[in-house]
Amino acid sequence: MGAHCVHELWMRGEMSINIERALERLWARAAVSVPEWLPMRYIEWLPIVYDIALEFRCIDKGRSNIYLVLLDYQDRDGAYGVYVGMSKYSPAQRFDQHKGGIRAAGSVLKRGIEVLTGPTLHLQYIKRSEASRIEEELALALASAGLRVMGGH
Repeated sequence: MGAHCVHELWMRGEMSINIERALERLWARAAVSVPEWLPMRYIEWLPIVYDIALEFRCIDKGRSNIYLVLLDYQDRDGAYGVYVGMSKYSPAQRFDQHKGGIRAAGSVLKRGIEVLTGPTLHLQYIKRSEASRIEEELALALASAGLRVMGGH
């Protein structure tokens, strides 16, 4: 329930310091029960990513998944970026593969810090041809919104 409350505050534009404090308390007291779709840190543009990702739909079921990875560029310009990918593996499994060097995108291997599961929950187990199209179009849409985007090819 705490994760849903924090997420609701986030989506309603609550001040970042309040969200960061709530996230810290939540992770400190209930880490085991925090759902995988709640990010571990505050990202100011997360509501934009939700809005953009929700514009994409796929009716046909399949074995492909769209996933997003938070990229850390704090050492360059103090910002975050996002990697857009597609895989037959779950987002968490594919992230682990990237971090382990298995068919890894360099940006995720070097700068990937967590999977952003929430925005693409509705884009799991979809037809491969649709996933390929959505991956590319989602990357373009996120870049058009001003985010630093990698992947999406």
